[in-house]
Amino acid sequence: MPSNIYVALSAQMALQRRLDTVANNVANTNTVGFRGEEMSFEELLTPTGKEPVSFVSKGKNHLSMKTGEVTQTGNPLDVAVRGDSFLAIQTPNGVAYTRDGRMQMTSEGVLTTLAGYPILDAGGSPVQLNPNDPAPTINKAGTIEQSGNNLGALGLYRMPRGAILTRAEGASVVSDIAPTPEIDFLNNGVVQGYVEKSNVNPILEMTHLITIQRNFQAVTNMLSATENSLDDSLKTLAGS
Repeated sequence: MPSNIYVALSAQMALQRRLDTVANNVANTNTVGFRGEEMSFEELLTPTGKEPVSFVSKGKNHLSMKTGEVTQTGNPLDVAVRGDSFLAIQTPNGVAYTRDGRMQMTSEGVLTTLAGYPILDAGGSPVQLNPNDPAPTINKAGTIEQSGNNLGALGLYRMPRGAILTRAEGASVVSDIAPTPEIDFLNNGVVQGYVEKSNVNPILEMTHLITIQRNFQAVTNMLSATENSLDDSLKTLAGS
């Protein structure tokens, strides 16, 4: 089989993965705290033959760390995470990290995500409020005060350089390297009464979606033309 068919098939596989990634980004444009996904590809060359044939790799996924737009909610239990930090939450599968700062308080005073997962403090324990006191105030460093009492601080964590992040519950992520507590509150922290929206640019992603679909169709057309050419050659050789 001609090598151009294999090259085209590798291109289709890469385009399909990219298409799935962009489509998921578009679907989560309005998901609070969502980190968009990006892909990188490499050129692969055949190790044998007179002339090397170039293929495209299947691609590697990574999450975008760009910050999203901040919008005001006025809810004292909402926080927008600024800078590079993440909030820590306790899920059934272990600790995960999220930029979705929408919180709620249980009847026992435990601060949780909207899905009911406890928000962890700087020591890794669930944040405990007094359900009978007025709404808390949360400063930039995440320190929580309620009725003049210091109740600790939201746990803010930084992802190590080179860490591989994978998606977990909701808009949260987990890291293959343990995150470290945030200590730089000059450039990082939280803003009470706000939330960070998805960091996906919907117009740019829709443009990518259209371009990928066109490229996929172009490769498909090329494969069809190659198959027709092979069929014609076989008919000629068979004398039909």
